[in-house]
Amino acid sequence: MSTRDMNTRDMNTRAEQRTMTATLVWGVAYAGFGLACVLSGTSLSHFGGDAEGMGWAVVAVGAPAALAAGAVVRYGMRPALRVLLLSACVLTGVMAFSLLMDVITLMFGQGVDSPASTANKALAAVGAVLLAATARSARSDHLPAVPDGTAVPKPSAAPRSVQLAAWVGTLAFLPYAAMKTYWASGGTFAGVAGEEMLAVSERNGASAIFLALESWGLDPTALLALLGVFLLWGLVRPWGQVFPRWTPFLRGRRVPRGLPLAPALLGAATLAPYGVVGIGYLALVTGGAVTMGRGDFPSEGDALLVAWIGITAFAAHGIALVVAARSYWLRTRPVRLPMATGSTPGSAAGPAATPGGGTSCGRR
Repeated sequence: MSTRDMNTRDMNTRAEQRTMTATLVWGVAYAGFGLACVLSGTSLSHFGGDAEGMGWAVVAVGAPAALAAGAVVRYGMRPALRVLLLSACVLTGVMAFSLLMDVITLMFGQGVDSPASTANKALAAVGAVLLAATARSARSDHLPAVPDGTAVPKPSAAPRSVQLAAWVGTLAFLPYAAMKTYWASGGTFAGVAGEEMLAVSERNGASAIFLALESWGLDPTALLALLGVFLLWGLVRPWGQVFPRWTPFLRGRRVPRGLPLAPALLGAATLAPYGVVGIGYLALVTGGAVTMGRGDFPSEGDALLVAWIGITAFAAHGIALVVAARSYWLRTRPVRLPMATGSTPGSAAGPAATPGGGTSCGRR
């Protein structure tokens, strides 16, 4: 093993130890947060209600996660501990459900329905990342040394099936963006005029920026939908891997993998389950199995129409983000190459073919 490989291994080990320790601290803090909510009678449900049930659920996730992380720090990774960490990761991911919606609400200066619920989602999202990172750690102790030499894959477009999913996620947002823009321009849809929607936003505590954009005929949520479409196509086209010519100062440079993947994973983890569950609920309402309040609309039918437009867009875009993010992750993975026969330690084996063909366009 070359000196560079040994230094890299040491750095990776230290990073893994810090991640494990951070996971341990998070588990203790998360369990303490749940216990504090139980003792204070603070509800962690988005809709209020039972304070103890959700609080104890947080304790039931945080405490075992802390114990598992502590065991990993003390004794190293074991298969049973990895299973426990991954199980806790899934549960925290579920608890972080709809965090993106709260973030968007706060971005436009509106208050969330439950600050405690939002705090729980944020803590759960942090925990999901730490738990996943810890579960993936400590594998290098059981693997042979990785030879020096890393090929960066050439920028490539996603397979046709993935691009088809991107088209579905894009087209599903068109009715939603058209509806919101029509309201912002003063039109009437589903029995509600644009002026009434503006009044509803003002009553709900929308920020001055939000209200100003609405008064100019620009709905902020429609603009966010455009950003979501831009992100989606960045994941499936080559310009999402290397900054294109129309980006000043950055053109030709590699796009850091985390730059598109972080918002894509957050959006996918929020929009996909939110949309899928929402479609199931709307199907029950449409079939007459359950009822839905009309809210600010003249009738339940008007509210149902608007809900179908919004939820369908969220579901399709969220699922498309899942597919596109997975493709981007696979297409941008660095390829570790074995040294050629006769190569000296620490030297690369020369230009290497990438998974999609061609040679690497960089090394690191």
